Parts: sequence; C-alpha cells; structure tokens
Amino acid sequence: MTTTDKERVLVAEDDPRILLLVRRNLEKEGYKVITAQDGETALSQAEMTEVDLILLDIGLPRLNGFEVCRRVREFSTVPIIMLTALGQEADKVKGLELGADDYLTKPFGVQELLARIRAVLRRTKLPSSVKHQPVFKCGDFTMNVAQRRVLAHGGKEVKLSPTEYKLLYELVTNAGKVVQHQDLLAKVWGREYRDETEYLRVYVRYLRQKIEEDPSKPKLILTEAGVGYRFAEPDPEAPAPVSG
Repeated sequence: MTTTDKERVLVAEDDPRILLLVRRNLEKEGYKVITAQDGETALSQAEMTEVDLILLDIGLPRLNGFEVCRRVREFSTVPIIMLTALGQEADKVKGLELGADDYLTKPFGVQELLARIRAVLRRTKLPSSVKHQPVFKCGDFTMNVAQRRVLAHGGKEVKLSPTEYKLLYELVTNAGKVVQHQDLLAKVWGREYRDETEYLRVYVRYLRQKIEEDPSKPKLILTEAGVGYRFAEPDPEAPAPVSG
C-alpha cells in the first residue's frame, strides 16, 4: 500500500471492463474507490461524498463528462482528470477550459494512470517550508502561503483549484522575474508536459479571470511574449515568498 491516508478517488466510467481494471489497481495502491457508470450518478457522488480526485470519462451516458466537470466546478475545486478518446485534441482543450486539471488518452497503461493521479494529488499538498513564508501583497491582491489563502477585489477570498493554486504559487514566488513557459509547465504539471503550452494558456486565463481587476488588461500576471509570464513585484513592505 502506497497511500497512508486512504485518499478517495471517484471513478466515473461507463465501460465495465475499464472501470473494473481501474478500481482494482487503485485499491491495490491503497486508494478508496467510489464508482459511477453514468454522469448523473457521478455528479451526485461528487456532491454528497468528499473525494480527493475524480477520474471522469467524457463519453458518459445521461450526462456527459464535460457537463459533469462544468457542474462540479460550480461547487468544488477537487482535482479532475478527464479520460478522452485517442486523438481528440479538441476534447482535451474543452476539458481544460471547463476546469479539468489533466487528461489521459485511451487506451492508457496502469502505470501511466497511477503516475498522473500521484502528480495531480501532489499539487494539493503544500511544501513543508510554507509555514514560515511571508504574506505576499501587491495592491489589493494578497497571498498567504502558510494558510493557502488568496484575496483579491477588495479583500474577497478567491477559490482556486489545486492546479490554479500551484501555478499562482510558482508565479508569486518568482515575482518580478520572467518564468519561462517550459519551466512553469515542468513545475506545475511535470517535466513530461514541457511542450503542452495549451495547459498554460488556459490556466493563466483562469487565474486572470479570478484575480485581475480587468482580465483583458492584466496588471498582476504579465505576458512576456514568446518567453513566459511574470508576476508583478510585491509591495515594498511585503516581500515575495520563496519557492519551496
């Protein structure tokens, strides 16, 4: 058993063979597995049961995976990995734009699936050094790393998914510096994602919509064309946290 706290995974898949394969292998690794074979059941499980991650097939009956993802994002920031058909690039982009954290193309290997799950769950955990981090402030934007809280728009708390938070953390801990696209992708998603610029584009847009006063004219997350992104420098009395 590799997990010690019985992390709960909701697996929403209508193919009984795939569902059984995934369930057996996740339980073998120590995860507690909850299953659903249609979209309505998956949505109901996500609403009623506290889960740590959702594996969500796009082609679910009764309510497709895209709609389930959209509705889950209305009430939860739980990590979501979408399962897509081979070669459906448009499905991947749509899933990301609806709030999915990652995607996995069918057919997939068990080890690849487990690696993706571990990587996504890692984003939900704070580095051990954050308890002594300073509070970052830039105008009316505040990030308290120790408490994992983000405030914007006059002190209103901003809800972020684990992936959104991790990306923001990497930008804020390098405030005033340009962070290259490939470096952000490697730190947030993993080294194998260094060329997946679509992930970055979608999630930077998410963050701007949540923390910028005017997302079309960003003042916090700045684009360095062809290179990467730079977060605005902190207020003089509030130095940036150090990347952990």
